Amino acid sequence: MKIATLTDFLLQRIDRAGGQPLNRQLYQVIRAAILAEVLPAGLQLPSSRDLARELGISRNTVISAYDHLSSEGYLATRTGAGTFITDTVPDQLSDANRAEPALAGAGQHVGLSARGARLVRRAGASKTQWGAFMPGVPDITRFPVKVWSRLQNVHWQRGKPELLSYASGAGYLPLREAIADYLRVARSVNCHAGQVIITAGIHQSIDLAAKLLGESGDRAWVEDPCYWGTHSVLNSLDLAPVPVPVDDEGMTLPPDALRTPPRFIFVTPSHQYPLGPVMSLARRRALLEYAAKHQVWIMEDDYDSEFRYTGRPLASLQGMDTFQRVVYLGSFSKTLFPGLRIGFMVVPEPVADAFATGVSELYRGGQIFTQAVLADFMAQGYFASHIRRMRQLYAQRRQLLQQAIDDSFGGRLATTGGDAGLHLTLVLPDGCDDQAISREAALAGVIARPLSGYYSQGRQDGRGLLLGYACVPDEMIQPTFARLAQVVKDYL
Repeated sequence: MKIATLTDFLLQRIDRAGGQPLNRQLYQVIRAAILAEVLPAGLQLPSSRDLARELGISRNTVISAYDHLSSEGYLATRTGAGTFITDTVPDQLSDANRAEPALAGAGQHVGLSARGARLVRRAGASKTQWGAFMPGVPDITRFPVKVWSRLQNVHWQRGKPELLSYASGAGYLPLREAIADYLRVARSVNCHAGQVIITAGIHQSIDLAAKLLGESGDRAWVEDPCYWGTHSVLNSLDLAPVPVPVDDEGMTLPPDALRTPPRFIFVTPSHQYPLGPVMSLARRRALLEYAAKHQVWIMEDDYDSEFRYTGRPLASLQGMDTFQRVVYLGSFSKTLFPGLRIGFMVVPEPVADAFATGVSELYRGGQIFTQAVLADFMAQGYFASHIRRMRQLYAQRRQLLQQAIDDSFGGRLATTGGDAGLHLTLVLPDGCDDQAISREAALAGVIARPLSGYYSQGRQDGRGLLLGYACVPDEMIQPTFARLAQVVKDYL
């Protein structure tokens, strides 16, 4: 390329009115041209003085760009000869072996592993995380922001460096103590602070437990239907989820499954997700004894136990465990706000030190500052007060949604899961296309996740809609459900 041509090439690509400095633009344009082999190896570039004059910019701007390119190996200066483009193409790659740009077809994931492509293809995370009737989302507008800000300011004023560094071990000790105190009282969990491990949420908790307690290829019983995230994490670790049906007493224990013990059993015994039944006492005892006999780890996800609207609060499965086979999982996503991204595990004492090392070694966690604020929020009673207020609010919204369902369908469609949690499941007749209803509802501005998407692949039973009411203002529940009801009636 001749110098005159290079000058024209650069003039066409430099934007003098742009917000980026000219030296940076010049560096990026020349670098991109070298990588694309538009500027070939061995080409001599004009001197900084000549190029500055041709481009109408300062010489220092050109020198800065040349120096940057030289420091990264794109240019080389020969004393008395000038500045040249270096040969950046490996000698061993002939033109015949040089890779052509890959063109991705529709639905293809270029470069992904088989499990990576499977994860993306079966992803359950919604692009919309707020609005009627998104399940599993609390009313974050009611969070006591002023209280939280005041507690934050206290720690900013103290300015402790350790709160701004990496997390060490199992997490901030005062928070672990506050969580242990709360769980012993509210959930009958048998634990002390040394057994509490702070994580970034349920997904990370499952990931950590599976890595420390399982091997690739291990089998894991999961409720069918169950939370999609459990499948995603297990599949990503090459563990094999085994769907086990759920009935009115929670996870069933079929004889054929019992003959082949898994490594893990994942359950939501206090409020099965997404159908809502409570695991019976007989099933709980049988599960604990089976786990002890066969050295199985039970993963108890107690995801929304704080919000129970009828009857007495249910004790945790972990509180009944005398064999140290239960790993208890929880988070603050439902009780405070999902963006907090703080979860916790209560692990059996014999493996507590290993989990503390593992969480620090694998994830290099942080958020110690936020953990300190949360510890104060709990210790000073704000957490318990917030739970009480939100329980009353959600109970009211649950009733409003149930009334809207009754008004639209007059008892023709049943609901499940209404005794606790943040959603109702509207049961649809067999053969009703809940996936199509969900898509059409979205066009009408309503979120209604299809129940069939929570079942294992291949199962045809289980049609319904998950309807989260926690984040929907009272006055919006009835009119919004009326729009959804019209869509449902078209399919009935």
